[in-house]
Amino acid sequence: MDFKKLIAYQKAFDLAMSVFEISKSFPKEETYSLTDQIRRSSRSVNANLAEAYRKRKYPKHFISKLTDADGENSETHTWLDFALACKYISNKQHIDLSNKGIEVGKLINYMINNPGKFGVKED
Repeated sequence: MDFKKLIAYQKAFDLAMSVFEISKSFPKEETYSLTDQIRRSSRSVNANLAEAYRKRKYPKHFISKLTDADGENSETHTWLDFALACKYISNKQHIDLSNKGIEVGKLINYMINNPGKFGVKED
């Protein structure tokens, strides 16, 4: 199986693209701060999922990369909180994006807790 077929990867990619689209409307003065940070963290979830999948042969590396992906997902949620507080996004947008992030987090944690189901040879 290819990592792009993982449900966690697909949903994280969808979230990252939603964040990208919504962040286009952020003020110009946020270009090198909030806009850059939220785009980086949301995209990093996918990069870490891809790396984790390629490191399935090494259980500790697999879990470590998934933990990084989970951390980046949480960081994205924090930036969404700031975007809401700064009134760059609506409450509805915040709820929708946050719910997507929660779902991604649950999927990542399932992978962490069930590595054998993803081809990891457990010790």
